[in-house]
Amino acid sequence: MDTVNERIQALRAMMKERGIDAYLVPTSDFHESEYVGSHFECRKFITGFTGSAGAAVITLKEAGLWTDGRYFVQAGKQLQGSEVKLFKDGTGRDVPTIEEYLAENMPENGVLGFDGRVVNEEFGEELLARLQKKNVTAASGEDLIGALWTERPNLPAEKVWFWTLNMRENQQKTRLPICERP
Repeated sequence: MDTVNERIQALRAMMKERGIDAYLVPTSDFHESEYVGSHFECRKFITGFTGSAGAAVITLKEAGLWTDGRYFVQAGKQLQGSEVKLFKDGTGRDVPTIEEYLAENMPENGVLGFDGRVVNEEFGEELLARLQKKNVTAASGEDLIGALWTERPNLPAEKVWFWTLNMRENQQKTRLPICERP
């Protein structure tokens, strides 16, 4: 699986096995960090797009990448030669949002797959509410990219360190009044 198109075809095979009609791949980690570590670069792995912002949707027939104006040129170049279509997010009515795209393209009684650990609850619920008319359900325990990505970097394993502040000392240094609780 050296090319983006080969990865997408392998993902689609897994989707078919599991009865998933579309698979959402956000740029996110378990904590919604602005910049994700290499373990969480699933959207980059499946589309080839290396920008820091964007999301992909892979259906059984199409693959799309949504990103904003900072990355239109870069994404256009990096998606060249692949089947991934660039959706220039925020440019107007002729470009659907991910939610609009899924509402239009999900089949009746379809299944939307995603790794629920990297999709925040609010977005997931809003998305499923929008897809309710088609009776779409979620397969949110499906890390299909992780299953495909055989050389995926490990989860970060650095030591945790604690930052403690002596508030009284800090307040005295900055000459702020010390407020004690009664």
